[in-house]
Amino acid sequence: MTFEAPHIRVKDLNVYIGHNHILKNISLDIPDKKITSFIGPSGCGKTTLLKTFNRLLDRNKDVKVDGQVLVDGEDIYGSQVEVTGMRRKMGLLSQRPFPLPMSIYDNIAYGPRIHGLRKKKELNQSVEHYLRATGLWEEVKGRLNSPATSLSIGQQQRLCLARGLAVEPEIILGDEPTSALDPLSTQRIEELFLQLSDKYTIVLVTHILRQARRVSDYIVFIYMGEIIEFGPTEELLLNPKQKLTQEYVKGYIS
Repeated sequence: MTFEAPHIRVKDLNVYIGHNHILKNISLDIPDKKITSFIGPSGCGKTTLLKTFNRLLDRNKDVKVDGQVLVDGEDIYGSQVEVTGMRRKMGLLSQRPFPLPMSIYDNIAYGPRIHGLRKKKELNQSVEHYLRATGLWEEVKGRLNSPATSLSIGQQQRLCLARGLAVEPEIILGDEPTSALDPLSTQRIEELFLQLSDKYTIVLVTHILRQARRVSDYIVFIYMGEIIEFGPTEELLLNPKQKLTQEYVKGYIS
């Protein structure tokens, strides 16, 4: 599936870790301001593909990446790319929340401060804005100086989302971001994604088909490092074209 102006365009991407060929000839367009979910069995390459979008694979010296990943038309693996600036476009939400070892306030203010925001009034406005955006303000406004680790795990995940949004990214990446959360916290995060999708391109890895159906505009089914099928959510889940996709959505492949 192709789009006229995809936010992320992947062309002939191959990823090797050591002698293992992890991603194989991946070509994919991810649309702007939509939610696209990667589904597939554990170990099929979903998270590896997600990590190519903000070059987190660079941290592993055994990784070799061939092909192109274009964000806003720029190949992020090009020799002239400024990696820190590129990563600023990406907000990453991991499987488990990792709040910084500082106060609730300073977790949100951390990114804006790094990027030059110093005035207390503007920092206060930024902290409140992003805590409101993630539904946390009313819950924490009376204890902004408390340690972030004093929050529940669901609140910590929303705090991490707020922290990521505070650096004004264009894209939100989620690597199974609700896998450690209780059902109520999962619902809150899913609702936030739906609310945020009119402003951000959101790419999620999930192993829960029900979740993919609830939140996604598009789904990519990945199996053994290859894209088997890509399409609108209802179409792919209810009327898959490929036999492997049919077997996966019916639960024959896990």
